[in-house]
Amino acid sequence: MVDVAIVGGGPAGLSAGLFAGKNGLDTVLFDTDGTWMHKAHLFNYLGVGSVGGSEFMATARQQVDDFGVDRHQGEEVTDVSAADGGFAVTTEDGEYDADYVVLATGANRDLAESLGCEFDGDLVDVGVSMETSVAGAYATGAMVRAEEWQAVISAGDGAAAALNILSAEKGEHYHDFDVPDTASSVFGGLIDDE
Repeated sequence: MVDVAIVGGGPAGLSAGLFAGKNGLDTVLFDTDGTWMHKAHLFNYLGVGSVGGSEFMATARQQVDDFGVDRHQGEEVTDVSAADGGFAVTTEDGEYDADYVVLATGANRDLAESLGCEFDGDLVDVGVSMETSVAGAYATGAMVRAEEWQAVISAGDGAAAALNILSAEKGEHYHDFDVPDTASSVFGGLIDDE
């Protein structure tokens, strides 16, 4: 049993994984590498001057790994269902139980549909917290937005989902805000001194 299962390893899924793992939630992430990021070059991502999509993905995956997320590269999720107050995530290799699930599968809405999430037309219906009509299930990125598929928007959706899960777990609004004075205690050997 893990706290959070994330289905999808593009900017939304990796962002959710980063925030969840960094803040102590036991997190598993499934990534089949189907992201469009490998066709992208980022000039419109805040804080990034210019970087190729594949290079961006390698850096993002390393960040997630550094914060202890159990990332299953190449393991495809075939089903997500509600089970025992949480979720059962089924893959080709087995089944995983989680308290929360974040769906970050791009424009593929099949898992959200089979889970029973409500839709608004073709889009998964979510609020500003990214939570679906199924309590504890979050949807992000292209599955909730008709045409706004930019990486920075998807990453923001993933961060919002993770922060709302953290708020639910801690029983109060949770803010992930790091300052230079606490960097060494939070990041340890991961600090970039340059």
